[in-house]
Amino acid sequence: MSKFPKITHVIYDLDGLLLSTETFHTKVNQTIAKRYGKTFDKSIKSKTNGRNAFDSAQILVEMLQLPLTPQEYMQQRNQLIYQLYPQAQPLAGAVGLTKHLASYQIPQAVATSSASYPFELKTSHHQEWFTLFNCIVLGDDPAINQGKPAPDIFLIAAERLGASPEQCLVFEDSIAGMEAAKAAGMSVVVVPDPNMERELYYSANQVLKSLEDFEPQLWQLPAFNY
Repeated sequence: MSKFPKITHVIYDLDGLLLSTETFHTKVNQTIAKRYGKTFDKSIKSKTNGRNAFDSAQILVEMLQLPLTPQEYMQQRNQLIYQLYPQAQPLAGAVGLTKHLASYQIPQAVATSSASYPFELKTSHHQEWFTLFNCIVLGDDPAINQGKPAPDIFLIAAERLGASPEQCLVFEDSIAGMEAAKAAGMSVVVVPDPNMERELYYSANQVLKSLEDFEPQLWQLPAFNY
């Protein structure tokens, strides 16, 4: 008997989970921090990952004590990062897993802190793939009162999928996203940045190195036909 609950609906984060955008975030944050003689390291990254752009900027400005407002930081950041987003590529296992579950009519959603315009840039070369998802909830959705680590975005995604929280499995890469999923009453599989300590994700149901390592049958989802 599986130690995991029966799952009928699946919800994914976007950045650093489905698409390779977290490397862009790290590069740009390091570039801006360096302008002010500061260092953006993984201790700060662990606090900002998964949050919406404003909350991340606010935390970063405070932790690095930058002579900027969060809005000024975001302006510098967007000038650099918007050029990179269209280069985003699917991470290992992402396309295979989502297509596999779609072939069995498993309802799937994306729930991302990314706002509408950045989302368009990130997915501009992957539009056919993203038609697989039954719903996509973005960070600037008016129904969201609080961003991750609050549970709002996952509860909204579940509601739009027609699922109860306990039926949903969330895939995340960030601490904020993991906490949001748990606060929503959902199971969560974390695929963290390889540079982050796995111990930080102690409340996850499962921690994997890659989506390629996911075994759907453990969650009573259709197994891969290798």
